[in-house]
Amino acid sequence: MVSVLQNVAIDCADAYELALFWSRVMGHPLHPDDRPGVREAQVMLPEGPVLYFNQVPEPKTVKNRLHLCLRPETSRDEEVARLLGLGAAFVADHRLPDGTGWAVLADPEGNEFCVLRGDADRAATTP
Repeated sequence: MVSVLQNVAIDCADAYELALFWSRVMGHPLHPDDRPGVREAQVMLPEGPVLYFNQVPEPKTVKNRLHLCLRPETSRDEEVARLLGLGAAFVADHRLPDGTGWAVLADPEGNEFCVLRGDADRAATTP
């Protein structure tokens, strides 16, 4: 027997607002019961685990030990610009001159995540 990944839990100060940000990032809706002020909220992904946001009293204090890596449908750089427009913050640039690499961003509560190369980016750098 094995275990099945049910959700990815993200501690936060405002479950609804952070779930709303990630809903916009992922292009998928919040759970129908989620409303401003709830202590738990979910982004319903069509495949894979749910993104589950759990309100906690303590703030984030150190670098994530586990993070999400996003592969955009567009180019990496277009997606970075879109996410910055949604309220993400730029953390670190690991993009290389040859087009490889990734960018590290943080959501509005400081949780880091990576933006990888999209398919077109990868095709352009494949030998």
